[in-house]
Amino acid sequence: MDIAKILKTKLDTATIVLIPACIGINYLGKLFASILKLPLWLDSIGTCIGAILGGPIIGAICGAANNIIYGLTTGDNITLIYALTSLGIGFVVGVMARLGFMKTFPKALLCAVGGGLAAVIISTPLNIMFWGGTTGNVWGDALFALTQANGMGVAVGSFLDELVVDVPDKLLTLIIVFFIIKGLPKKLTSLYDVNAEIENLD
Repeated sequence: MDIAKILKTKLDTATIVLIPACIGINYLGKLFASILKLPLWLDSIGTCIGAILGGPIIGAICGAANNIIYGLTTGDNITLIYALTSLGIGFVVGVMARLGFMKTFPKALLCAVGGGLAAVIISTPLNIMFWGGTTGNVWGDALFALTQANGMGVAVGSFLDELVVDVPDKLLTLIIVFFIIKGLPKKLTSLYDVNAEIENLD
């Protein structure tokens, strides 16, 4: 496994156009979920598209930038804090995609679990630090309240709170992204091939 090849990034016109497009997809997804008060985030679809096409660095940029822009334009300071989480999701999904985890549907599900666990690991300490362990998600916080009522530690409750939201959210996200990527013309996806050897890493 060549780390340099996995992290290799093309900063050409196609990639420069890709970044704002992916940020826009993220923004709309998060806004949609927020307005409808859905139990999932839906704010990583663009991040994952950017990560799969452009690589882990582009995925990280798309994720973090979306949180910053959304937070500043909506006054949602919570979103700003979780830019680190979105960065981690983009990076992990990008690495796994470069290792071949988006080539088949079963592998894409593993990629989703990887992205979800990255979100849980990064977000849980932030939840404890800033919100006493809650996530602000209805389903997750109901589980957190249940764990606290049963005498579980805040860290355990917060971890489970994040887990029941982020892993299903990333599963749905990567299923959507898998079919989007598969539906894109080969001429378009080939613009983002940093080099042919990457295809053989898995």
